[in-house]
Formats: sequence, structure tokens, C-alpha cells
Amino acid sequence: MKSLEITVPELPYSVEEAMNQLRVNIKFCGKHTKKILITSSIPNEGKSIISACLWKMLAEAGFPTVLVDADLRGSVAKGRWRMQGTGELKGLDYYLSGLSEYQDVVYATNVENGFIVPITNVLENPSPLLEAPRLSELFDRLSEDYRYVIIDTPPLDMVSDGTLIASLCDGAVLVVGSGMTSKRLVKQSMQQLERARCSLLGVVLNHVDAKPHKYSKNYGYGYGYGNGYGYGYGEYYGKEDDDKKKKSKKKRASQEKE
Repeated sequence: MKSLEITVPELPYSVEEAMNQLRVNIKFCGKHTKKILITSSIPNEGKSIISACLWKMLAEAGFPTVLVDADLRGSVAKGRWRMQGTGELKGLDYYLSGLSEYQDVVYATNVENGFIVPITNVLENPSPLLEAPRLSELFDRLSEDYRYVIIDTPPLDMVSDGTLIASLCDGAVLVVGSGMTSKRLVKQSMQQLERARCSLLGVVLNHVDAKPHKYSKNYGYGYGYGNGYGYGYGEYYGKEDDDKKKKSKKKRASQEKE
């Protein structure tokens, strides 16, 4: 299998704990929930970073997990995660176009148990490709080979791509930008998922304006997870946060072994 080097940023302690709670909740969705859509209503709500971090945490917890970049119109993952490999990079766009096969577009990564199907070129009108049987066949085979298939899709309110992909998934996580997205849009996105017969597994509240942490600066950008619990996200400093993070990782590793 071909391989890629991929860089996912380290998260501050409080954000990592929120993401870890999301990982645990995904784990309790049941063994038949494998193909998981990560989407949002509008751009810039943070769905791609949530997709990548959830993928990484599931893989590091010992679950073989593949991340599928399915934002064929506007993917930025190739540059954002600084993907590096040998030879020509081929991804979902090549597969759906019939120019490559399954084994050509699934890459191992430097994250243990972490695999990825990238996008090489963005497309102006991928809808006909998304409606073709090859996408469903790809998802089905990935779900046979890996415990989780995390699928990063375009925003639901922008184009029909997200809804098309949702119809092929077992469940969805909706990312909502705090102060960015109206209740009307959130409700509309939930209705789109319902029409696609894709169960809503939960909502991630992102960009939460939380209270500044005494070890943080550059406040105002945040990640939060569910039910009004917010976590500040900025640069973090201090031995206390570092110690908490190390203890948390040791505790998780011990729990996963049990």
C-alpha cells in the first residue's frame, strides 16, 4: 500500500478533551455505525479540522480508521495537512472518474491505524460522479476493510453534494459555528439529513467564545462539544496544561487496553 505523511495539529488540553468525548460518543453509536459523515451548514464552521482530529483520535485509540476527503469542489486538505508522498498522488477524483482503482487511492499514513483517501484536483461539477455507483461501492468496501470511515463533505446549504453523500452513510455529525449559523439553517440541515435517511448522531458546537484560560492568549476562537459546553482555543502555555495533557493520554491508553 502507498503511504502519505500527514500533519494534524496538536490541540490544547481542553479542546482535546472535548474531541475525546466526541470519539467516545461515536464509539457508543454501535458496531453498525461505520460510515460517518462530518458536515456543516455553511463554509468555515470547522468541519474539516473536526474530521481530521476525530479520524486521528479513533486511529490512535486502536481502531483502523480511514478519512475520506469528499469535498470535491473546495478541498484544502492537501495543503492544510501538508500531505507528502512518493510518486503521483491519486485520490477520490481519480477513482470516481474511473482513472484509478481502489488500491490506487487508499493511502497508509504516519498515524498508526490511520488511512486516507485524498482529493488531488477540485472539480467544478462533481454531482454526476457522486451519483454514479462507484462512490457507494467505495464506501462499502472501505467499511469492510476499516472499523470507521470518516467522510468530510461540502456544507449542506451550498450544494447538493453533501446530501447525496449523506444518503450513503450510516450517520452524520453536524458542525455548527457558534454565532455564525442561524437556527433556521441548522434546522434546514437536519431536515436535509433526515430526507437523505442519514441519522444525526450529534452536533458539535464550534468557535465557542469561552472564558479565557489563564494560560491562554489570542482568545475568541474555540471548539466546543455539545449541550452548551464551550472550550477556549488559543495558544496555550504553562506546565499545568502540559501535565494534564500527558496524564489524560496515559489514562486513555490504559482504558483502551482494558
